[in-house]
Amino acid sequence: MPVDILVGTQWGDEGKGKLIDVLTRDTDMVVRFQGGNNAGHTVEIGSEKYVLHLVPSGIFRPGIPCIIGNGLVVDPISLMEEMQDLVKRGIDISAIELSDKCHLIFQSHKEADTMKEAAAEEGKKIGTTKRGIGPAYADKAYRTGIRGIELKNLAVLKELFCEQTEKYNKMFCEAGIEALDIDTEWARVQEAAEYLAPFVKDTVVSVNKAIKAGKNVLCEGAQGMLLDIDHGTYPFVTSSNTTTGGACTGAGIAPKHVSKVWGVMKAYTTRVGEGPFPTELLNEFGESLRKAGNEFGATTGRPRRCGWFDAVASNYSCMVNGVDNLAITKLDVLDNLTELCICTAYEVDGETVTDMPTDAETLNKVKPIYETMPGWQSSTAEVKSWADLPENARNYLDRIAELVEANIAIVSVGPKRAQTFMA
Repeated sequence: MPVDILVGTQWGDEGKGKLIDVLTRDTDMVVRFQGGNNAGHTVEIGSEKYVLHLVPSGIFRPGIPCIIGNGLVVDPISLMEEMQDLVKRGIDISAIELSDKCHLIFQSHKEADTMKEAAAEEGKKIGTTKRGIGPAYADKAYRTGIRGIELKNLAVLKELFCEQTEKYNKMFCEAGIEALDIDTEWARVQEAAEYLAPFVKDTVVSVNKAIKAGKNVLCEGAQGMLLDIDHGTYPFVTSSNTTTGGACTGAGIAPKHVSKVWGVMKAYTTRVGEGPFPTELLNEFGESLRKAGNEFGATTGRPRRCGWFDAVASNYSCMVNGVDNLAITKLDVLDNLTELCICTAYEVDGETVTDMPTDAETLNKVKPIYETMPGWQSSTAEVKSWADLPENARNYLDRIAELVEANIAIVSVGPKRAQTFMA
């Protein structure tokens, strides 16, 4: 069973890009299986910092095929620009494959995304990145989407693109919004299509050939489990399945091939955008945590909301994903604290619950129940092994593992590739 899956277990931004980069030392293929360029995976190698949005994080390991799977929605212009930037920085992109079954995002989707968010009432805004992700997935569900295969046939692509843009223009005009210039938009799309066409493949076949050959395949998730369209804090979620189940459908892999599930989580909790966040710290300490962790979105630059580690939500996430091994990131951000809090239960209408409520309204009013642990008050940034961690840091991590019912296998104590070790 040569397939491993790596997913975020919180609300995204857990450090998946870095962990994928680390795990690819023993990997023969990396597959992105959902989302779009609303993701931002940061990898720091030496003095170089890279932020990837669509290209899998295995791109920095020469010769490893990097698959953009069928479960994604892909902005062809953004992908072209991302690939061109990598080339300028000396990165070989020849191993990239773009699924012929992925769905495409155009400017009309981004305009519709912006329009919908602007029209939403306060308290009902999702906090979308306005990258057109939701409208593109909606077109896919409506069976009116345009797929990657059409990038190889400009005549068909143009016909479908014009038809789709005219549909959106009609909606824009009815809403009093300026229509898109179809000729201008098509010229941009045509350039991207011509650039990307050689990379378009039946990636389901590519992935399954690798599996049949006994290759080690690593599936890379985007966003986090708590943003999953089915299992997240609906409706404040993304538009795809961010869980391990989404890896099977989004890459075309049978479940029987899955060997191990890696879950990535921060040593505390963050969230970008709207929606419930039980352990959020709306005070100076929350702001100090944001600054210490440099908690600003890699895609949008928005400040992330910060809070204590939420074991209730994380346990639920590990259960749904079937997490075998945990990778804990940003432990070093907590180095200077005298005391740490872990949310072990919620109080709901006077009752203590240890299961995560299903509806956002209830989750929004829960009171976190904390247990406290002593901090370690010493730097972990140069630590290279579990044994070298301060005792209180090991105790904190052990408690997290106990509460979420998964084993800690990797610890990260800084943003760079070298600041990571096996537990």
